[in-house]
Amino acid sequence: MPTQEGFNHFDLMLWLAGLGVTLSVFLISSVFGCLLGTLMAIGRYYQVAVIGPLLFAIGEVLRNSPVIVQLFLVYFGIPMFFGIRITQFDAAILVLTANTAAFMSVVGLSALESVDREQVLTARSFALDEMDILRRILAPQALIVALPLTIGVLVNQAQVTSLISVIGVADLTRVGHILNQKTFEPFIVWPVIGATYLVISLAISALGKHLQKRVKMSGPLANQKETFAFD
Repeated sequence: MPTQEGFNHFDLMLWLAGLGVTLSVFLISSVFGCLLGTLMAIGRYYQVAVIGPLLFAIGEVLRNSPVIVQLFLVYFGIPMFFGIRITQFDAAILVLTANTAAFMSVVGLSALESVDREQVLTARSFALDEMDILRRILAPQALIVALPLTIGVLVNQAQVTSLISVIGVADLTRVGHILNQKTFEPFIVWPVIGATYLVISLAISALGKHLQKRVKMSGPLANQKETFAFD
């Protein structure tokens, strides 16, 4: 049975280290997950042969299977079947990036499909190429729709990072287990860990709302009249 030793400044350093790991995993997986998810959404929107259905199938598997199972498969399965050494941190990044991308592909596709199809058809009638249509018509309007949904995905993914402790990553949750075993003070340790995740989530939401205001103030829709003012 663990003995009660109380808290000291080393515990604070341990908490800060765990916070740093959690934020690192979240930020890296979110950036690459959003980028990959956006590319997946574009591929599905344009119904690219073979790639479109494949991306849909991959996304469905990732979104509808437990993240903890994905972590075990990647961390224990890849070394066993492919002989590739993968660290705990790398496994966490890989799984959460893929998971974020799966959800963001749905968000991106929904946002792209929300744009009035007539605008796209009109642009094509003016012989505008698809990259310009995507950049000047689809992306600005889809961004407004996607932002609130993206914030929700990122807040959820911040909470999901707590699962990476099961493969030994020294994140906040893992630190919570260590401190709980050291101090035997669950009603102090876990509320602090929970409050830390809460602050992270609130910070993401606040940043997201700020970005939403900036995007609306930039007025992509207000400039819609200029969309067909081609050079």
